[in-house]
Amino acid sequence: MKKYITDEKTGLKYELVGDYYYPCLKAPEAPKIGRFGMMYHDYLHTHKRVTYSGLMLSGKLKEHIEDINRQAEELFSQLVDRMKQAEGVTEQLKTADQMEWVRRMNSIRNRAEEIVKSEVVFA
Repeated sequence: MKKYITDEKTGLKYELVGDYYYPCLKAPEAPKIGRFGMMYHDYLHTHKRVTYSGLMLSGKLKEHIEDINRQAEELFSQLVDRMKQAEGVTEQLKTADQMEWVRRMNSIRNRAEEIVKSEVVFA
């Protein structure tokens, strides 16, 4: 049976292993970011060092990058849907001519990604 104690001052929990108490530490939760969040993180780290350092020191970097990633993903999804509708890319085209559908969808996604990068990620 494992024995645990909790330090009243720090609130840390310790586990008895042999004759020593070791702190029960767990790694911080990994940020939930996608490709746009990674791009934004790299952009901040490379080109906006003061902003990056300020966010990191205040502990708000993870939240900020997750928020930018969420905004970018939402905009990307909206743009793809609007472009598909405007250009007539439908499921009927997909069943009739798959290669044409793939070509058009790749074009739409590339254009939408460039818009998101310029308006959200690198703004």
